[in-house]
Amino acid sequence: MANFTVVNHPLIQHKLTIIRDKNTSTKAFREVTNEIGMLMAYEITRDLPLEDVVIETPLVETTQKQLAGKKLAIVPILRAGLGMVDGMVDLIPSARVGHIGLYREHDTLDIVEYFVKLPQDITERRIFVVDPMLATGGSAIAALDQLTNKYNCKPENITFVCLVAAPEGIKALQAAHPGVAIFTAALDDRLNENGYILPGLGDAGDRIFGTK
Repeated sequence: MANFTVVNHPLIQHKLTIIRDKNTSTKAFREVTNEIGMLMAYEITRDLPLEDVVIETPLVETTQKQLAGKKLAIVPILRAGLGMVDGMVDLIPSARVGHIGLYREHDTLDIVEYFVKLPQDITERRIFVVDPMLATGGSAIAALDQLTNKYNCKPENITFVCLVAAPEGIKALQAAHPGVAIFTAALDDRLNENGYILPGLGDAGDRIFGTK
């Protein structure tokens, strides 16, 4: 699959098993989700450009590396995407955070948008759109539609980051936004008749916020 990467780092896979477990508490689920968010941030920023900078150590003047190029933005899809943000911001504290509020009607699976708030210079930033689950792809596609159509963000500047993806969601997102890179911690088997990922981890939003 083009523009699609499974991040199979052992620590990520270990922590993903913890949050898949139905017996994991809300507290532990929230903490581990943030930890995975931080580890994912480390992986998805591997290609950030560097530039030379001259500094002085306590001993000598030296030329070293620092980040160059575009500034970064993290855009969670509400509400479950919030569960990954703190861990990512801990690693990238200079990143701006925007929000796109979407939810999926459980009966019809239709996507409903209720809130969008983004940094004013969002088109000048490299954007990481985050949501723990990529199931049908509807929420991700709607969020990327906002960024590319309404705010004129370039697909090549956007990366979609999730913890668990279904093949159906990957296929739908790639068809709608082929220029957007996708990173996930796991590619699961399929969707069930209710649009949930199998084996999955349940409803990420409910498990993060303890609402079910």
